[in-house]
Amino acid sequence: MIYKFIWGVITVMYAPFFKKISFPSHIGIPIFTKGLKRVTISQRVRIMPGLRIETHKNGTIFFKEDISIGQNFHITSGGELIIGGHTTILGNVFITNIDHDYQELETHILNQRMIIRETRIGENCFIGFGAAIQAGSILGNHCIVGTNSVVRGTFPDYCVIVGSPARIVKRYDADRMAWVRTNPDGSFLDLKE
Repeated sequence: MIYKFIWGVITVMYAPFFKKISFPSHIGIPIFTKGLKRVTISQRVRIMPGLRIETHKNGTIFFKEDISIGQNFHITSGGELIIGGHTTILGNVFITNIDHDYQELETHILNQRMIIRETRIGENCFIGFGAAIQAGSILGNHCIVGTNSVVRGTFPDYCVIVGSPARIVKRYDADRMAWVRTNPDGSFLDLKE
């Protein structure tokens, strides 16, 4: 219980640097921050220690309410990046809406232009340990992302996404009221009943 008190003190100390932190939210000791004045944290957001959070240029990050985030979370934004409410993100997860251009062969990649692609996490999602959500990824509501998955693309509500590159392996079928296996494109497999 003492750790929650310590994280509460840390949150109060960091609060003036954020655009907004709503309480009762708390963060563990971060390892790196940049551009916190463009980060909004809603109520009941819990972030474990080891956070690396960066906004570049006009980038913003918005954490909606009731989010739980594991240790060593890394998030970067050069545009608008939204994490939907009631979402759970396990440890060592990376989320970004930034790609780096690499066309200039004699120029370090980090000195080349940033390519910003819309990235958004829906409501009530679960992102497994070590997953990477790349720029241009849009997860619908209640998406489940498997451990160590590398995600890029648009995924509908109520699907299970796994692999590297990630693909849909199950979706919720409202007619059957069950999670059903799918083809990689998300269409249901023709299963004999």
